[in-house]
Amino acid sequence: MNFKSKIVLALLATSSAAFAQTAPAAPESTLGYNVGVVSEYRYRGLGQGKGDPALQGGVDYAHSSGAYIGAWGSMISWIKDNSATGAPIQGSSELDMYAGYKFEAAGVAYDVGYLRYEYLNNSLSKTGTYANANTDEVYGAATLGAYTAKYSYSLGNLFGYKGSKGSTYLDLSATFDLGNGYSIVPHVGRQLVANQESKGNYTDLALTLNKDFGNGLVGSVSAITVDAKDKTFYTNDKVNYYQGKDIIVVGAKYSF
Repeated sequence: MNFKSKIVLALLATSSAAFAQTAPAAPESTLGYNVGVVSEYRYRGLGQGKGDPALQGGVDYAHSSGAYIGAWGSMISWIKDNSATGAPIQGSSELDMYAGYKFEAAGVAYDVGYLRYEYLNNSLSKTGTYANANTDEVYGAATLGAYTAKYSYSLGNLFGYKGSKGSTYLDLSATFDLGNGYSIVPHVGRQLVANQESKGNYTDLALTLNKDFGNGLVGSVSAITVDAKDKTFYTNDKVNYYQGKDIIVVGAKYSF
């Protein structure tokens, strides 16, 4: 090896060491925001706003340890739409507050946490038919490759249904990358409402096509259907709107 070659190798080694020392470390925590709009807000297959568009938004904080906390909100109308048989009631906003922990073991990603659905200033209990709409759940999820299974359990009444503590929801989904920013997400869910003589039980199916436009903007189109044993159980009294009707939902979300 000649003298010039030795000089070049020494410079490369020095540059590599310097780069390794100055490379930015992974952030200890991240804070993100999102805003969006959907042609109708559907949750677990059910319409939350009688076919009307909804503005939505949220904030998420995640720590490198796996712990996270966040909040998300949306416009709704299903509470006010159930006021025909009782006093006029309030409740036009949903605020979800959640906290949890994510970790990985044996190649499987896990997520466990707590979720509070707060329906701001809601007075659903004034109908006499329902309890307060606010709901608390714990959940656990496992992801292996493209596939995710999530199980949720209510700690009290579920969305205002009296005596429904212990209701459960099983969510099975997958995310397949189609390339060029496109992905497709099939989903099947099973809601069991405790102590309702199975009237509130149903299965929901959805197929969503997402398009990532870059710079935090994602568009989506979802085809949703619900197989409810008793459709009247999910028909809003005041507006006679069946929350599980077949629908195509279009949405856009910007994260920053």
